[in-house]
Amino acid sequence: MLQNKSKLLNISELSKKLGLINKQNKKPLNHTLRFWESKFKQLKPLILAGRKRYYTLKDVKTAKMIYFLLKDQGMTINGAIKAMNENIKHLDDPKTSSIKAKYYQNEINKKTKNILNRIKKIKWQKKHT
Repeated sequence: MLQNKSKLLNISELSKKLGLINKQNKKPLNHTLRFWESKFKQLKPLILAGRKRYYTLKDVKTAKMIYFLLKDQGMTINGAIKAMNENIKHLDDPKTSSIKAKYYQNEINKKTKNILNRIKKIKWQKKHT
Protein backbone atom coordinates (compact mmCIF):
# COMPACT_ATOMS: atom_id res chain seq x y z
CA MET A 1 0.00 0.00 0.00
CA LEU A 2 1.45 3.38 -1.01
CA GLN A 3 1.74 5.95 1.72
CA ASN A 4 0.54 9.50 1.34
CA LYS A 5 3.04 11.02 -1.11
CA SER A 6 3.21 14.21 0.95
CA LYS A 7 4.82 12.21 3.76
CA LEU A 8 7.54 10.89 1.46
CA LEU A 9 10.87 12.58 0.85
CA ASN A 10 12.70 12.45 -2.44
CA ILE A 11 16.42 11.68 -2.47
CA SER A 12 17.49 15.34 -2.53
CA GLU A 13 15.20 16.24 0.38
CA LEU A 14 16.61 13.39 2.47
CA SER A 15 20.19 14.32 1.56
CA LYS A 16 19.52 17.87 2.74
CA LYS A 17 17.78 16.67 5.90
CA LEU A 18 20.84 14.58 6.78
CA GLY A 19 23.24 17.40 5.93
CA LEU A 20 24.75 15.50 3.01
CA ILE A 21 25.57 18.63 1.04
CA ASN A 22 28.58 19.45 -1.11
CA LYS A 23 30.23 22.35 0.70
CA GLN A 24 31.49 23.97 -2.48
CA ASN A 25 28.49 23.92 -4.80
CA LYS A 26 25.78 23.40 -2.12
CA LYS A 27 24.21 20.49 -4.04
CA PRO A 28 22.86 17.42 -2.21
CA LEU A 29 25.12 14.36 -2.18
CA ASN A 30 22.49 11.95 -3.51
CA HIS A 31 25.12 9.42 -4.55
CA THR A 32 25.86 8.84 -0.85
CA LEU A 33 22.30 7.66 -0.23
CA ARG A 34 22.35 5.45 -3.33
CA PHE A 35 25.61 3.92 -2.06
CA TRP A 36 24.06 3.32 1.37
CA GLU A 37 21.10 1.62 -0.33
CA SER A 38 23.52 -0.81 -1.98
CA LYS A 39 25.18 -1.63 1.35
CA PHE A 40 22.38 -1.50 3.93
CA LYS A 41 19.46 -3.84 3.27
CA GLN A 42 17.34 -1.85 5.75
CA LEU A 43 17.32 1.22 3.48
CA LYS A 44 14.86 0.48 0.67
CA PRO A 45 13.12 3.53 -0.79
CA LEU A 46 10.04 3.31 -2.95
CA ILE A 47 10.99 3.65 -6.60
CA LEU A 48 8.07 5.07 -8.52
CA ALA A 49 7.43 6.09 -12.11
CA GLY A 50 10.39 7.79 -13.68
CA ARG A 51 12.70 5.79 -11.36
CA LYS A 52 12.46 8.47 -8.68
CA ARG A 53 13.26 7.42 -5.14
CA TYR A 54 10.91 8.26 -2.29
CA TYR A 55 11.75 7.62 1.35
CA THR A 56 9.21 6.76 4.02
CA LEU A 57 9.49 7.91 7.64
CA LYS A 58 10.99 4.50 8.46
CA ASP A 59 13.63 5.02 5.74
CA VAL A 60 14.41 8.47 7.16
CA LYS A 61 14.97 6.97 10.63
CA THR A 62 17.14 4.23 9.12
CA ALA A 63 19.19 6.77 7.15
CA LYS A 64 19.64 8.87 10.31
CA MET A 65 20.91 5.79 12.16
CA ILE A 66 23.33 4.96 9.33
CA TYR A 67 24.55 8.57 9.30
CA PHE A 68 25.00 8.47 13.07
CA LEU A 69 27.01 5.24 12.94
CA LEU A 70 29.23 6.38 10.07
CA LYS A 71 29.68 10.09 10.71
CA ASP A 72 29.12 10.61 14.43
CA GLN A 73 30.47 7.30 15.75
CA GLY A 74 33.19 7.01 13.09
CA MET A 75 32.37 3.41 12.19
CA THR A 76 33.53 1.90 8.95
CA ILE A 77 30.95 0.79 6.40
CA ASN A 78 31.49 -2.82 7.41
CA GLY A 79 31.20 -1.96 11.10
CA ALA A 80 27.98 -0.04 10.53
CA ILE A 81 26.57 -2.86 8.39
CA LYS A 82 27.37 -5.31 11.17
CA ALA A 83 25.77 -3.05 13.78
CA MET A 84 22.66 -2.59 11.65
CA ASN A 85 22.36 -6.29 10.75
CA GLU A 86 23.06 -7.74 14.17
CA ASN A 87 22.07 -5.09 16.64
CA ILE A 88 19.12 -3.26 15.13
CA LYS A 89 16.81 -5.98 16.40
CA HIS A 90 18.50 -6.03 19.78
CA LEU A 91 19.28 -2.38 20.43
CA ASP A 92 17.50 -2.60 23.78
CA ASP A 93 19.87 -5.37 24.84
CA PRO A 94 22.24 -4.05 27.55
CA LYS A 95 25.27 -5.07 25.46
CA THR A 96 24.23 -2.81 22.60
CA SER A 97 22.16 -0.18 24.37
CA SER A 98 25.06 2.27 24.22
CA ILE A 99 24.56 2.59 20.45
CA LYS A 100 20.87 3.34 20.85
CA ALA A 101 21.45 5.64 23.82
CA LYS A 102 24.12 7.62 21.96
CA TYR A 103 21.92 7.87 18.89
CA TYR A 104 18.94 9.22 20.81
CA GLN A 105 21.12 11.52 22.91
CA ASN A 106 22.53 12.91 19.66
CA GLU A 107 19.01 13.44 18.28
CA ILE A 108 17.91 15.17 21.51
CA ASN A 109 20.97 17.43 21.44
CA LYS A 110 20.27 18.46 17.84
CA LYS A 111 16.62 19.25 18.59
CA THR A 112 17.54 21.13 21.78
CA LYS A 113 20.06 23.29 19.91
CA ASN A 114 17.48 23.99 17.22
CA ILE A 115 14.90 25.06 19.82
CA LEU A 116 17.42 27.25 21.67
CA ASN A 117 18.44 28.93 18.42
CA ARG A 118 14.80 29.68 17.63
CA ILE A 119 14.28 31.18 21.10
CA LYS A 120 17.38 33.36 20.73
CA LYS A 121 16.18 34.54 17.33
CA ILE A 122 12.74 35.42 18.69
CA LYS A 123 14.28 37.27 21.67
CA TRP A 124 16.63 39.17 19.35
CA GLN A 125 13.73 40.13 17.05
CA LYS A 126 11.62 41.35 19.98
CA LYS A 127 14.55 43.31 21.37
CA HIS A 128 15.27 45.00 18.03
CA THR A 129 11.73 45.89 17.01
